[in-house]
Amino acid sequence: MNRLVYFIFCVLSASQIFAQKDSLQLGDNYAEDQIYASISYAQFFKQPVGVSKSGFSYSISTGFMRDVILNQKGSFSFAVGVGYGFDFFNHNIEVREINEETIFATAVGTSSNTFKSHNLEFPFELRWRTSNAIKYDFWRIYAGVKFLYNMSHKFGFIEDNKSFSYKNLSAFSKLQYGLTFSAGYDVFNVNIFYGLAPIFDSAEPAMDTSVLKFGLIFYIL
Repeated sequence: MNRLVYFIFCVLSASQIFAQKDSLQLGDNYAEDQIYASISYAQFFKQPVGVSKSGFSYSISTGFMRDVILNQKGSFSFAVGVGYGFDFFNHNIEVREINEETIFATAVGTSSNTFKSHNLEFPFELRWRTSNAIKYDFWRIYAGVKFLYNMSHKFGFIEDNKSFSYKNLSAFSKLQYGLTFSAGYDVFNVNIFYGLAPIFDSAEPAMDTSVLKFGLIFYIL
């Protein structure tokens, strides 16, 4: 039921946006309200010495952005949004939770080291584009910061044919943030997220690991 309500809301929002665009004239004051969706290749960086890079890992996200225009042409704006993101990492660190203490070690003798995370996203962007009130295909450069609030996460691995999993670790930082940059033409745009905050508040031994994502982001008016 919740999925149906969410789908209907997205359809109605998109329909309203298109109707507003169709009624605009050249020179009118306008804004680019947008639904976004992204798919990215993801990596942990600032890893401990001796830990190799993550295997194939990915991130997907979707959400809605609201424009606040900064000039009459609409070529400059500030945008705020809210969305949902899912991360999947195939990494090389053994993670355990023992007596509410998060313990890390280099993954030796383990397999299928994975990390899954569900996040609320709160992006803020400064935007430049070559659009106008009646031009829908245009170049864009958007830069900003994105805050992530972790709703749930799980680390898991297999050792000696036994599965181990640890959910919602005490050392994991629920609030994270990073810089964002996207650029491109029309629907297709490259996208980068550079994490500024470590994903762990405290751990043994200490870790400063952050997240890097790069891929494609799609904007739908």
